[in-house]
Amino acid sequence: MSTSDILNLIALIVVPIAAVVIGQWLQNRAEKRKDKMQIFKILMTSRIYGWTVDSVHALNVIDIVFADDKAVRMAWKDLNDKYHVSDPDQQHLRKIETAQYKLLEAIANSLGYKDKVTWETIQNPYIPDGMSYQLQAQKESQKAYSDILAGMSQMMPQKKQKNEERNDGGNQ
Repeated sequence: MSTSDILNLIALIVVPIAAVVIGQWLQNRAEKRKDKMQIFKILMTSRIYGWTVDSVHALNVIDIVFADDKAVRMAWKDLNDKYHVSDPDQQHLRKIETAQYKLLEAIANSLGYKDKVTWETIQNPYIPDGMSYQLQAQKESQKAYSDILAGMSQMMPQKKQKNEERNDGGNQ
């Protein structure tokens, strides 16, 4: 067997194995980028609505999906720390909002959008006027409903107490 035959035999064995390994590596890399992009898109769109189930899920997997990106994980830790304040005032709410934007900026940088997704872009989501009015009306409606329920719950113990007084008065 000649040297070229041995090289051909090695090539026949090594090339397919290398192709599979490289293909798997590229597929894993593409899947990680897809996961990172999904988190970014969810968090960018949730700027409009505030909390959504999807945005909470996205925040909860940042440490896994961005395990290799210290800047994103630090921005998430900073935001998470700010979330753990009971009864925040307006100043603290602004700090939370800034931390949210910094997290989005860190994710954009991680995805290679450093010069394409600017701080201004992150801070100014598009919200049509009609949608703003609809969201405001929905908030007002939910508050009115909560107020009605709170008023009814305050009336219920009084009714129950009056009924018990009537029942006790009739038994004496």
